[in-house]
Amino acid sequence: MMSDAETLIDEQLAAYNACDLTRFIATYSPDVEVFRPPAIQPVITGSAALAEFYASKRFCHEGLRAEIVKRLVVGNLVSDHERVHGLPGGSLEVIATYQVAEGRIRRVWLFSPSIG
Repeated sequence: MMSDAETLIDEQLAAYNACDLTRFIATYSPDVEVFRPPAIQPVITGSAALAEFYASKRFCHEGLRAEIVKRLVVGNLVSDHERVHGLPGGSLEVIATYQVAEGRIRRVWLFSPSIG
């Protein structure tokens, strides 16, 4: 049985794979924060900035899609090992940890050796 957090992350992934920006952003809190450790400050703050990033840096690539290699769910935290395809330079391996609060994604930590 899937948790509410896992169901939300599945919806976010489906929207990502459909390059549906409106549906994708709807899964995020208006005050979402995205981190790229080891940086301790967020690299993206707010759903408007998130929408701008994904419109210009992700959803503009034909064939963009992400697959879940492995998932771990603990309460309101969902960590996915994702393999992203369709970006310049080939596939990208990412560990994304999503914190869900009040039915939306509130914080995201993206770990990758090469992310941009």
